[in-house]
Amino acid sequence: MSKSNRSGSVELSDLLCFDIYSAARAITRAYRPLLATLGLTYPQYLVMVALWESAPRTVKDLGESLELDSGTLSPLLKRLEAAGLVTRQRRRNDERTVEITPTPGGRALLRAAERVPTEMASLMGISGAEERKLRTILGRLTASLDRPADGAPAPKA
Repeated sequence: MSKSNRSGSVELSDLLCFDIYSAARAITRAYRPLLATLGLTYPQYLVMVALWESAPRTVKDLGESLELDSGTLSPLLKRLEAAGLVTRQRRRNDERTVEITPTPGGRALLRAAERVPTEMASLMGISGAEERKLRTILGRLTASLDRPADGAPAPKA
């Protein structure tokens, strides 16, 4: 959504998409120092959160949960494996399927990471009620944009 100025051109400050983009970049920047103490980047942190939530998980399942394609996810997983935080193992009954599991070191990292959401919440400067409202709006926005123009649900890749 945007509006035009008097000359008919769109101004950056009028673009909702730019506000969302700027907020996403600011959030990622704010996470950086918190995650540096854990030795993780923001995308690596998201992978670890997904694995702490439920493991083992297949690469395909992780990609779907995090909305990442395998070209993005595979290098992340290789770096996490090199850091000793996860193992990647092919299923014995299906060699095409790779399962990802946190190592004992990866599981131990959870304790240090438990403070991250609380610290981020205080940095964001919004109330719990505002957060819930914002998440609802963003969820609705995402669902709307994931729907094709004809209104049918978008196919999941």
